[in-house]
Amino acid sequence: MRLLVGVIVATSGALLTGASCSNAAHVLPAQSTSASDTVGARTAVIQLEKEARVLARADGCNDAVQCRTAPVGARSCGGPRTYIAYCAATTDSAALFRKLNALKVAEMQYNKGAGLMSTCEFRMPPEVAVQGGSCKATSP
Repeated sequence: MRLLVGVIVATSGALLTGASCSNAAHVLPAQSTSASDTVGARTAVIQLEKEARVLARADGCNDAVQCRTAPVGARSCGGPRTYIAYCAATTDSAALFRKLNALKVAEMQYNKGAGLMSTCEFRMPPEVAVQGGSCKATSP
């Protein structure tokens, strides 16, 4: 009986950890894949996000109406993981959104392959403002 209670408590703690996660750093694998596949898929996600952030130029705007936000990544329950602010006047938006779409697809595959779970709240895009000639997110 003690062993069963210990397993239930340990499992409950793990489920609570997975249920309360809000980003990729706090996830609970629901199924296993090979470690090398998971590491390779995660590496691809990280690289695509770096490339997207390079494309998203925040500088060059002098008015907030020139600022935009774009969804970044994919949460395992759906929707973007976060948003990035960029200046529409200095960013190749088509290239940025192609890269962000590739990132979304890669992260969806990673999430599925690694069996990740996340909370299912909808994340709204942040408001943006110009600070020092650069577009910045002003809300979470």
